[in-house]
Amino acid sequence: MGFEILLYVPNIIGYIRILLIATSISFYWQPPVFLTLYILSVLLDGLDGYAARQLNQISAFGAWFDVVIDICGRGYLWCVLYDWGYLVAALEWIVFVCTHTQGAEWKKSYIQAPWFVSMVMANNFKTPMGAYVITGLHFLPVWLYAYYTNFLTSGLGLPVWVQFSGICMLSSARAVCMFVEMWCVLAHIRYLLSDEANREFSIKNTTNGSLKSGGTTR
Repeated sequence: MGFEILLYVPNIIGYIRILLIATSISFYWQPPVFLTLYILSVLLDGLDGYAARQLNQISAFGAWFDVVIDICGRGYLWCVLYDWGYLVAALEWIVFVCTHTQGAEWKKSYIQAPWFVSMVMANNFKTPMGAYVITGLHFLPVWLYAYYTNFLTSGLGLPVWVQFSGICMLSSARAVCMFVEMWCVLAHIRYLLSDEANREFSIKNTTNGSLKSGGTTR
């Protein structure tokens, strides 16, 4: 049944990330501990992908699992920071639903994307613009947490102008990311409204209906 995939090294790293996030929640009001655990879980996000490629342990489950962990961690932080934070988390889940239907290589599927979206997604986000956007996606809620808990001042001793510069820089990156996310959602909606998608849907329903009918007549 492929259960050995659950023991792939990248997926084991994912289990460790879940443990780190869950433990960090218990230390939410202790910024040094929370940030150490949470940021470590974010950094491990890059390690699991590297391990998957180096060990040839790339799997559909791993691709799905990795993103689920990311969204759960960020979603928790957004929801605790702001009453409207669930909207950010909801958008990320919607984008995940839209992109996951296209498999692990979903980034390569938007070949007709606007130049701006393509520039962000090019080379699996391994471009200056892609790195900028991913940094905002992952670290804006972390920076805001550190700001609201006064850790940027009391813990790191950063001047106010540096704190607000960080907020502005990361917010602009997250805004670009949101633009790309909205485009992905709209692109998926256009696909669902297309003749191709509805033909596939009709064929699948017809096939399933025939199988059910065949099963009841035996």
